[in-house]
Amino acid sequence: MTGSTATAPAYLDAGPVAALGPAAAAEALADALRAGLDPESCPHRTSVAAPAGELLLMPAAAGPWAGVKIAGVAPGNPARGLPRITGSYLLLDGPTLTPVALLDGAALTALRTPAVSALALRHLARPGPLRLVLFGTGPQARGHLEAVCAVAEPAEVVVVGRRPDAVAALVGHARKLGVPRARAGDPADVAGADVVVCATTAREPLFDGRLVAPGAVVVAVGSHEPDARELDTALVRSAAVYVESRAAALREAGDLLVPVAEGAIGADHVTGTLADLVAGTHRRQEDRPQVFKSVGMAWEDLAVAAAVYRTVRANSET
Repeated sequence: MTGSTATAPAYLDAGPVAALGPAAAAEALADALRAGLDPESCPHRTSVAAPAGELLLMPAAAGPWAGVKIAGVAPGNPARGLPRITGSYLLLDGPTLTPVALLDGAALTALRTPAVSALALRHLARPGPLRLVLFGTGPQARGHLEAVCAVAEPAEVVVVGRRPDAVAALVGHARKLGVPRARAGDPADVAGADVVVCATTAREPLFDGRLVAPGAVVVAVGSHEPDARELDTALVRSAAVYVESRAAALREAGDLLVPVAEGAIGADHVTGTLADLVAGTHRRQEDRPQVFKSVGMAWEDLAVAAAVYRTVRANSET
């Protein structure tokens, strides 16, 4: 079904976007990859410096859909009581390029990024109850907590953050989600983690990567800047590294580019991609840590936006 319509584009605010949920969004991403979408051919993100921070333009087209996200990254906004990530997503009918929906771009990003991580964790995390260590307390940290709960079985959640009140709030949210044990922690807690999620604005490594156990999974989503990283060189060098796209990672992922510049790893250090995991050609490894580094890509926004729109349409027709 395409989205062709003669009426004005529907406006989908944060409510219907969030209602899709991370598990369904992850499945939409997997469906796009199974249908043959090649992330390596996805258009580059365009970045424009703006007085408040950075303006991003992310277009994509695949199958019956096309779309573009215009997003702002304004580091000073939280101090003003405003979201750090702003923007809108315009979804178009592919065959006619007719606009069919305008989505809340911040809500879409808050859903899409955890959904990408959730899809990776479906393939990389060990089965059964697990211990999650979560760095960060903002919307992405909250979204990742919900995503892990949707696709895995966290028996314990440890939250590491700079603000005690925000840490306490996220610990409370974990308990509301049914996690048996949830508490505040510190970077040393990665030593006992099955999954570590880094969803921060850090520009330097958050913890000693030598503490991460073989078989554990570390997900890093906080930056798409080549000189910023959340993971140290020791972890990246020892790990099996998975990315959304080799080309995108080698343009934007400071977690990889800094170790490359140091001479610690080569540009061929990446083990595989999200598409490899979905296709089943690569599987989790027990003998070393596994890293999934996400920079966020336009095809992901398109897949999730289309899924949101299809779900809203289906619900309105019943």
